[in-house]
Amino acid sequence: MDLRKISPRISVSPQITPDDMDAIKAEGIRAIICNRPDGEGADQPNFDEIEAAAKAAGIETRYVPVQSGMVTDADVEAFGTALEDLPRPVLAYCRTGTRSATLWSFHESQKRPMADILAATKAAGYDMNGVARRIANGGKTPTDTGDAKFDVVIVGAGAGGISVAASLKSRKSDLSIAIIDPADIHYYQPGWTMVGGGIFQASETAKTMGSLIPRGVKWIKAAVAAFEPENNAVILDGCRVVKYDRLVVAPGLKLDWSAVEGLEETLGRNGVTSNYRYDLAPYTWQLVQEMKSGRALFTQPPMPIKCAGAPQKAMYLSGDAWFRRGVLKDIDIQFMNAGGVLFGVKDYVPALMQYIKKYDTTLNFFHNLISVDGPAKTATFKITKPDTTPETVTVEFDMMHVCPPQTAPDFIRVSPLADTAGWVDVDQATLRHKNYDNIWSLGDVMNAPNAKTAAAARKQAPTVAENIVADVAGRSPTAAYDGYGSCPLTVERGKIVLAEFGYGGVLKPSFPPLFLDGTKPSRAAWFLKEKMLPPIYWQAMLRGKEWMAKPEKLKVAAE
Repeated sequence: MDLRKISPRISVSPQITPDDMDAIKAEGIRAIICNRPDGEGADQPNFDEIEAAAKAAGIETRYVPVQSGMVTDADVEAFGTALEDLPRPVLAYCRTGTRSATLWSFHESQKRPMADILAATKAAGYDMNGVARRIANGGKTPTDTGDAKFDVVIVGAGAGGISVAASLKSRKSDLSIAIIDPADIHYYQPGWTMVGGGIFQASETAKTMGSLIPRGVKWIKAAVAAFEPENNAVILDGCRVVKYDRLVVAPGLKLDWSAVEGLEETLGRNGVTSNYRYDLAPYTWQLVQEMKSGRALFTQPPMPIKCAGAPQKAMYLSGDAWFRRGVLKDIDIQFMNAGGVLFGVKDYVPALMQYIKKYDTTLNFFHNLISVDGPAKTATFKITKPDTTPETVTVEFDMMHVCPPQTAPDFIRVSPLADTAGWVDVDQATLRHKNYDNIWSLGDVMNAPNAKTAAAARKQAPTVAENIVADVAGRSPTAAYDGYGSCPLTVERGKIVLAEFGYGGVLKPSFPPLFLDGTKPSRAAWFLKEKMLPPIYWQAMLRGKEWMAKPEKLKVAAE
């Protein structure tokens, strides 16, 4: 017997026998649905035999036979009726369990997000991606899907997606390109750290999405529900289908606030804030201005996260503000880092340590935030030091800046495009999918071992564009991404440590060392990489070209 729980109220399994009934009852099952027609297999017990054994065990039954490979709308309705009538938990079975899992998926599609359905069935060992289009259609057999077709479809209108679209247009203007994204506003998210530091206004980091979609590119304002890579199709919410010759996947990642118990309920109040949200970054600056004494916690979750320097930048800018106001001596700054080092590239650590000492910051490594009690102003961390037994510690705070845990978006994690960890599976040089030759990915969502930063996306975009154009022409890939990423670590107002590196932590400076040494705090770096970046960011995406490459290009772009 192989019971596989899909939800607390339903399990599915391959064919069961009357001899399994005691074990089924021991699992707490109160009802059984048979989805396998009698006589389908020579060694198969009839439903009458199953029903008699179940009745003797005090378990209710229902016969809802479904022909293999032909789940009709009427079958789904009958399955739903049985679920409503029978006591829970329920066990549904067929030859392998697939028909039962499929029926449950279609039934649940009217009230549960597709990503949740695909995740639940995948965890039970059943891949429902092949019927994703029907799940998107509320479990009903699709009739009119209203297909649209493009040479290139791009999922995600962030820095990566828009830059690829513009870069493709600049290289091959006759391509028909569509960008799929439901958002009305495009945010320059690196600027939120500056908002939290009192340097930018939040409004400076937002533009309408329509103003940034490159000319000649179709914007499909919708959410992606699933992928059908075998059919070269993207399924949108509502079961609309968009076909492509080539696909680019760049939807960013998911901020998993709910992974920390109690966090969502207290964000924006009780001294709990985060520069990872547009509406909360101003609250960070408010708390910094109001704070005169007490304990300030700054958290960093396990990698990967986008902009790995952002949790530290919030801490440094806050410390600098308190230093300038003369209240730093009365504030206990603590950096709660789930990792074991201050920064992953050791060349930049000495310069950062100068500011750790300047702000008298306590470094707490291997501390991962697991829960928050906002009204009590306490935070609980799990400590997982190497070769020691994990333990928890609860710390009081007056202010806490939280960097949330981060994962790939749900619709990516459950898709055929994902690796075992849920990220889009690409070749780290060409950024082409390892299993589907006409799919590429860039930005935070793919699994190349690079830093997830906007600076990485600006290098990845032309790589993807060049390789797609080469593919259209029938040539092999011509461009390779070297893992470049950049973390401009703002250590005080007007100074940054400019961390630039590639795969394996190899330093990749953009400027000659005589002009700018990124391993040392620099005012020139602040001006070039922070103060000038917002206008360069917007303009570079629209032009489809790299930015921050050389000082003279920066000056031209800013003007």
